[in-house]
Amino acid sequence: MLKTPFPFDSKQWHHLLLALGLAIWVFLFLFFTEPLDVGELSDAEKFTYLPLYALAEGILYCLLIPVQKYVFNKGNTQWTVGNELFVYGIFAFISFIGTRMIYLYIVVPYEPNPYSISTFLRHIFLPALVTVLPIVVFGRWALGKYASKKAEATKVEIRGEGNYESLKLFWDDLICVKADDNYVEVAFLNKKDVSKQLIRTKLSAVEKAIPDLLRTHRSYLINPLHFQQFKKDNGKLSVELSLQQTVPVSKTNTSKVKDALLTATD
Repeated sequence: MLKTPFPFDSKQWHHLLLALGLAIWVFLFLFFTEPLDVGELSDAEKFTYLPLYALAEGILYCLLIPVQKYVFNKGNTQWTVGNELFVYGIFAFISFIGTRMIYLYIVVPYEPNPYSISTFLRHIFLPALVTVLPIVVFGRWALGKYASKKAEATKVEIRGEGNYESLKLFWDDLICVKADDNYVEVAFLNKKDVSKQLIRTKLSAVEKAIPDLLRTHRSYLINPLHFQQFKKDNGKLSVELSLQQTVPVSKTNTSKVKDALLTATD
């Protein structure tokens, strides 16, 4: 369960927008439900103190951004339900600390008998969290689904001759394609390593389906994005791609390959 994939948007500015939306929601919630003794405040005082809670929640959510970035990178871009629950736990903890400090030192700084920690937790913070947290959960889920859908649209597909034989990859992950009898061997990034998969199809069909691939040899197509350098061994030219994947360049394709790759790297 905890290792189940969860839709996640890694774009930081999207989470900044979510923090802004959260701040607005917190202000509206406090203003209309009047917890935290705000019913005893005048309208002027409400517009003085309540924005502080709203701003604090927005800032506290922003503190999650570097945390989730670290967790995301550590997990090699695989975000799970466990990662998401971990983020919720941190958010709840820092929200309690932050709102408690605002309550004690700004809202009721001179009150001789403020709410105890247990009373504040049970009667104020937890009811507020139950209202606020679903907004955070839904917002993060919606952002993740949108990002996943958008990312899916950028994938390229190598279709096999069989009905269910195909491979969909992000363009940035596709390294090269090699002809192998009645199959093609697709080399692609899998986290930090190179994986290879055989698909029953012709190299010419792949070239037609994905015209951005560059033919270097009658048996090879490469993704120019992964070009590292040219190499020459015993008069034979080759190109080195990401993670030391080496692909030969035929004499008939030399001029075209050099023009395409050197122009792309200028």
